[in-house]
Amino acid sequence: MTQQNSSAQPSIVIIGTGFGGIGMAIQLKEAGFGNVTLLEKAGRVGGTWRDNTYPGAACDVQSHFYSYSFEPKHDWSRKFGLQHELLGYMEHCVEKYGLAEQIRFNCEVAEAVFDDARNLWTLTLANGETLEAQMVITATGQLNQPAWPNIEGMGDFEGAAFHSARWNHDYDLKDKRVAVIGTGASAIQFVPEIAGKVKSLTLFQRSAAWVLPKPDRPFKRWEQTLFKAIPAWDRLYRYMIYWKNESRGLAFTRFSGLLDIFARQAKTEARKHVTDPEKLKHIIPDYQIGCKRILISNDWYPAINRSNVDLVSDPIEKIDSKGVQTRSGKHYPVDAIIFGTGFRASEFLSPMRVIGREGLTLNEAWKDGAAAFKGITVSGFPNLFILYGPNTNLAHNSILYMLESQFQYVLGCLNALKKHPGAAMDVRKERLERYSSEVQEGLEGSVWSSGCSSWYLDANGKNTLNWPGFTFSYRFSTRDVDTADYQFLEPAG
Repeated sequence: MTQQNSSAQPSIVIIGTGFGGIGMAIQLKEAGFGNVTLLEKAGRVGGTWRDNTYPGAACDVQSHFYSYSFEPKHDWSRKFGLQHELLGYMEHCVEKYGLAEQIRFNCEVAEAVFDDARNLWTLTLANGETLEAQMVITATGQLNQPAWPNIEGMGDFEGAAFHSARWNHDYDLKDKRVAVIGTGASAIQFVPEIAGKVKSLTLFQRSAAWVLPKPDRPFKRWEQTLFKAIPAWDRLYRYMIYWKNESRGLAFTRFSGLLDIFARQAKTEARKHVTDPEKLKHIIPDYQIGCKRILISNDWYPAINRSNVDLVSDPIEKIDSKGVQTRSGKHYPVDAIIFGTGFRASEFLSPMRVIGREGLTLNEAWKDGAAAFKGITVSGFPNLFILYGPNTNLAHNSILYMLESQFQYVLGCLNALKKHPGAAMDVRKERLERYSSEVQEGLEGSVWSSGCSSWYLDANGKNTLNWPGFTFSYRFSTRDVDTADYQFLEPAG
């Protein structure tokens, strides 16, 4: 698939077919780039919305804004999209834009190596096959590698055990004694769905989450008709969602005291639904709201209040063949364990091995924490573009808005490369370092640095995930490519 003729279409590989990969492929196609291949490790598209099929899986960003601006969907069933609907939307986009013939399924990339002599990337798949490309765009996301806890005896358990992101639909939970380890974003959704089916549910909580009501409801038929009949109304509705969500950015990044209003609301909801004083004592967090991801749900607190649900905050000591034992010595016999322990979000591009110029590995480049210029390019790794990269995650708005900003920036880079046939563009190290410093300085006054430990922080305690400002400021900064930020490298060979 290598294109040696500089006047021909450049060869581009996109790794991943979630919202990032599909959207990027559509934009490339619309811009006239035809030599594009998408590599997908699984057997179908969808990314995190393909993998997370647990009961109750849904989005916590409004449907109309958790979709591409260039491909509106008028018939969302409800204000917040359900997993199967989001997956269906992505499959619709693949079909409409004719991407199917460009996708290679069951092709996991094990290694990507840059060849300085030829300015080419060589990709080695898990099955040993190799292929070459001039540009590589990674769209692997931040929520694709499940995080398993390190608990003694996990392998000794004789019952069913699975992660929420790899839900075992063949196992019937009805009338079973079930343990759920973790109370994050996934557990908030599936616990209420299974609590009424199981015999007993023991919920092991390391730290409580701030949970706000979810302003969700089904759309009425006339509303769906109106969205379709009057595109301007659909655009205006999306616009209103954007600014409502965007206004919360001030609270997360600059004026965290504003979040206290939401903390009071969460406490009121908890007290309204949770009548057990012992449960209530442990279900309200003791850290600044917003420091960890704020969750939204209308049925979490009622589920906690159920008589067959036991909330355990005593730390887990070990797992044995029959159940879970906590540090106090109490043993909880269970038939199944569900791990709602989230993802290895800060391990970007893991487990793929990426080797850039002069043998530099991405792990070495990121030994002090992941960093990328505009969250997209890394010094020493020419013609490698990362979608949803370091410090582009959000706590207040839709990641799809950030992705669309990145699509335009990558297109700008590819257009800049047209003027330098055969060259590879590598972001200047000093520009990356200056940019990264500005991002980290911006994060210093944010609620995420208020002292809690969260998945926003890497092993070194550095926030490598979140964007410290407004999404419109990110869009402005990625609107144009300043070629002075890059050096254009001719093939060394």
